[in-house]
Amino acid sequence: MLTALVLGAVIGLILGLTGAGGGSLAVPALVFGLGLSIPQATPIALLAVAGSALLGTVEGFRRRLVRYRAASLMALTGMAATPLGVLVAHRLPERILLGLSATVLGIVAARALGWGQVDDAPPGPVACQLDPTTGQLRWDGGVAAVLAAIGAATGLLSGLLGVGGGFVIVPALRRVSDIPLAGIVATSLMVMCIVSLAALVAAVAHGATLSVTVAGPFVGATALGMVAGRLAARRVASHHVHRLFGLVLLVVALSLLVKALTSPT
Repeated sequence: MLTALVLGAVIGLILGLTGAGGGSLAVPALVFGLGLSIPQATPIALLAVAGSALLGTVEGFRRRLVRYRAASLMALTGMAATPLGVLVAHRLPERILLGLSATVLGIVAARALGWGQVDDAPPGPVACQLDPTTGQLRWDGGVAAVLAAIGAATGLLSGLLGVGGGFVIVPALRRVSDIPLAGIVATSLMVMCIVSLAALVAAVAHGATLSVTVAGPFVGATALGMVAGRLAARRVASHHVHRLFGLVLLVVALSLLVKALTSPT
């Protein structure tokens, strides 16, 4: 139980500090820290991410940062895609899932470290634009299609690997919209909360079991760590946090890759 508490607190702290991507460490933490397989770790990670994201969503609504219409559309398409991700996950060998997790974490690590990029923000006009007079998104078919695609990708990865999907939503919205970063993070957390719960339901429906003795302390500690991380984020330089986060992700990604290569076929 102590190990689950410590791991949950660390994951929550990272999630609170980074605003997105921290949930991607939940499954590796459970795999390496508690010796669980990915199918065993996935529902616990999803529950932890959903609970923590809910706290961030409530804070976002309180500060009027959440773009709830955009979040609702992304969540709907995400929920539609999660069963496919869960189905694929149950048919893939453990070593393949480990390799995919390592790849995803490697991509997130590269972004956090700033490798091969200069900025997420596009230099010109964006697909999803805010109306300067109302501050609301200018909705049309193109905007809906872009947001739906982002939601679907998030749902697929959530079902497949048990990740929250913030590492998809945040950089994607930065590329396709002119929503301020604080609003993007808050909107991302709402989508993560809903899609993670949908992925959890889909995983359980496909036979996954949720260990209460592990999930209870891990999820509770993650929520508390999330609150502490959000408070600390206001006092810590974000670029230092993301650099450290990137290095941690890189180490974990390499560890997962080694585990995948050494796992029996």
